[in-house]
Amino acid sequence: MLSNKNIILGVCGSIAAYKSALLVRSLIKAGANVKVILTADASNFITPLTLATLSKNPVYTQYFDPETGVWSNHVELGLWADYLIIAPASANTIAKMANGICDNLLTAVYLSAKCPVFFAPAMDLDMWKHESTRENIAQLQSFGNTIIAPNSGELASGLFGEGRMAEPDEIVAFLIQHIQIGLPLLGKKALVTAGPTYEAIDPVRFIGNHSSGKMGFAIAECLASLGADVTLITGPTSEKSAINFKRIDVVSAVDMQEACLANFAQSTITVMSAAVADYTPVEVAPQKIKKSESTFTINLKKTKDILAGLGELKRPDQLLVGFALETEQEEAYAKQKLEKKNLDLIVLNSLNDDGAGFKADTNKIMIFNRKLEKTVFELKSKREVAQDICNEILKLIVE
Repeated sequence: MLSNKNIILGVCGSIAAYKSALLVRSLIKAGANVKVILTADASNFITPLTLATLSKNPVYTQYFDPETGVWSNHVELGLWADYLIIAPASANTIAKMANGICDNLLTAVYLSAKCPVFFAPAMDLDMWKHESTRENIAQLQSFGNTIIAPNSGELASGLFGEGRMAEPDEIVAFLIQHIQIGLPLLGKKALVTAGPTYEAIDPVRFIGNHSSGKMGFAIAECLASLGADVTLITGPTSEKSAINFKRIDVVSAVDMQEACLANFAQSTITVMSAAVADYTPVEVAPQKIKKSESTFTINLKKTKDILAGLGELKRPDQLLVGFALETEQEEAYAKQKLEKKNLDLIVLNSLNDDGAGFKADTNKIMIFNRKLEKTVFELKSKREVAQDICNEILKLIVE
C-alpha cells in the first residue's frame, strides 16, 4: 500500500523524537519515499544527519538556508506529499495547527498540504488531559485530520498514563489500514500478463516480437493501487516495478499458458496484455544451427490460444479482458475476438496510430464491452491508459 507513496514526516520537539528514526526506516522498508521536516526544538532531540541518512533525502529544518539563501518551498513540499504524518506531534505544534499559526516550515507545509494529514501526539499526561489540548485536537479532527492515538505507559516525567506516542510499527500499520479503507478492489485477486514470449529455434536464436511489457506493468500497478492482490506473469522484459506485487517470469508461450492456468481460477480480474507468439518451431535444434545454405526454412506450428482457453474456463464471477493489436479492419477484428473468446472487454490499438503499439511510452486505444459499445481515448501515456482501462473494469465490477 505504501509502495512509491510520497510521505512527509514532521518531527516536533519531544523525547519521542528518537522513535522518528525507526518510523522513517519502517516507511522506507514499506517502499515509501520519505522527506523529513524538523522543528527547531526537534533538532535538540534527534539530528538531521540521522534522519537524512535513513530517508536518503535532505532534512528540512527552516524556511531557507541563511548562508546560501536557498528557499525550502513549503507549497511545493505540500503538493509533493501523498500523506503528511506528524510524529511526534507536540502540544505546541497541535495548538499551532489548530489555530492556523504559521511560524515555522512544518506548520507552513501543513497549511499548504492538499493530502491527508495524520498526527501522533506525544506529551505528558497532564498536558494530554488539559482542556486546551483536547479542544485543539477536536478542532484538528473537524478539519479532516486523523489522530493516531497515543498509548498508555510510563512517561518521561515518571508518571504513568496516556500520552506516549504510538510505536513506529503501529503508525505504519494505521496508515496502511487507512489507505485500504474504501479501495474498490480490496480483497479481489487480479491476474495480468505482460511482455512478449520467445520461442526457441536453437540455443541461440528465437522467434519473438517487439513488446516491451510497459502496458502490462502499468495495468498491474494501477490494479494494485486500487487494492487488488495482483499476480503479474511476464515474458522477457527489462521492465521493473516499484510496487511489490507477485511476479512470475516466463519465456515461451507454453510457459505463459502453464502460469496462467495455475493462477486463473483464483483471480476475479484477468487482463491479458501480453503479446504471445502465435507460432512456435515444430522442433528446437539442440545445437546452434550453422549458416550454410542461402535459404533456410523453419517449420512452425500454432501455439495454444491462451486467451480463448481462459474464456472457456471463465466463471460468471470472473472478468476477462483481452487486447487486440491490429493493422487493418481493426474494429471488426476486435469485435470478433471479443465474442469468440468470451471476453468482457477488449482493448484495441492500431499500429497505424502514431505513438501507439510496442516500446513507446504512449498508447492510443479504444475499448469495446460485451454490448459492443465503443469508448475511444486520445493518445496518452501508458500509465494514463492503464487508468482508463481500470476505470472500465471498475464499471463492470460495480455493475
